[in-house]
Amino acid sequence: MLAELRTKSQITIPKSIVLSLGLSEGDKLEIYEKDGMICMSPVAVYPKHYVEELQSEIADLKKRIDEGKQPMFTSADALFDALEDD
Repeated sequence: MLAELRTKSQITIPKSIVLSLGLSEGDKLEIYEKDGMICMSPVAVYPKHYVEELQSEIADLKKRIDEGKQPMFTSADALFDALEDD
């Protein structure tokens, strides 16, 4: 498919691509150049405080795993069995 570069460096993404990726107005796209090609990837943008909270929770979980205080399960069934026992 061809797209034409317009004023203000704008292009229109073909509707078939927008539909197949489930994109909608306001979605964010990362645009970068790689090996002479223009590449675009849909991205999710989260508030900084949300990401920091997740990073903190992950760090806490890793610490609990290292200390042997975080139960680990080999399957979802094992997890549900443990939850039923509580």
